Amino acid sequence: MTSGYDRAITVFSPDGHLFQVEYALEAVRRGSTAVGVRASDVIVLGVEKKSTAALQESRTVRKVCNLDSHVALAFSGLTADARVLVNKARMECQSYRLTVEDAVSIEYISRYVARIQQRYTQRGGRRPFGLSTLIVGFDDDGRGAPHLYQTDPSGSYSEWTANAIGRNSKTVREYLEKHYEEEKMDEKAAIRLTVQALLEVVESGSKNIQIYIMRQGGSGTEQLPDAQITELVNQLNEEKELAKSKDSKRGNN
Repeated sequence: MTSGYDRAITVFSPDGHLFQVEYALEAVRRGSTAVGVRASDVIVLGVEKKSTAALQESRTVRKVCNLDSHVALAFSGLTADARVLVNKARMECQSYRLTVEDAVSIEYISRYVARIQQRYTQRGGRRPFGLSTLIVGFDDDGRGAPHLYQTDPSGSYSEWTANAIGRNSKTVREYLEKHYEEEKMDEKAAIRLTVQALLEVVESGSKNIQIYIMRQGGSGTEQLPDAQITELVNQLNEEKELAKSKDSKRGNN
């Protein structure tokens, strides 16, 4: 029974749950899927593109935002909450450059975003942010190492080589765990794996997939053209049909 324990964000249930935080996590689980894959010199973000109304301008619906020239954020959950959190993170990136005269590290800005999310879980009169984020980028420390962090509504954050958030994220994460091979992960392999992972849960194939690439030394994310995604999806479908036909022939023999 949750009665009485989910009316205020600061009240724990007898078994140690904060129900408002768990409701925020449920909002994430109902959001569109986002996938991040880290390679040696590139990071790929893939997002499920929700269908827009016939008269709606599709470019105004964005699931991937640049925080700085070397940091990007993908989210799953409430878009309005994401807009507020993204603006706060962008301000922190600018403030850090002004104060320290250097670019933020990916861990620093991930920790900052997670700290804001956690702050909204322990004070009355407010609610948690209903979104999880994937924060990616390259540190400007001479080594230029790629990083991929996840934050969630509870305020926790962690680094990953590949991860998924949003609807059916468990299925996508299991697929990534099975097929991710770090030593073979170049740009082409990372794009291919991201698209394959999204195809596990996204309907309508390439029409509902957007791919963004962040390269070392680049300026923000670069969106992969729709034609290139469609070509890759068709190629993957052909390979799948060919594998099925080979399996059926083996079974008949």
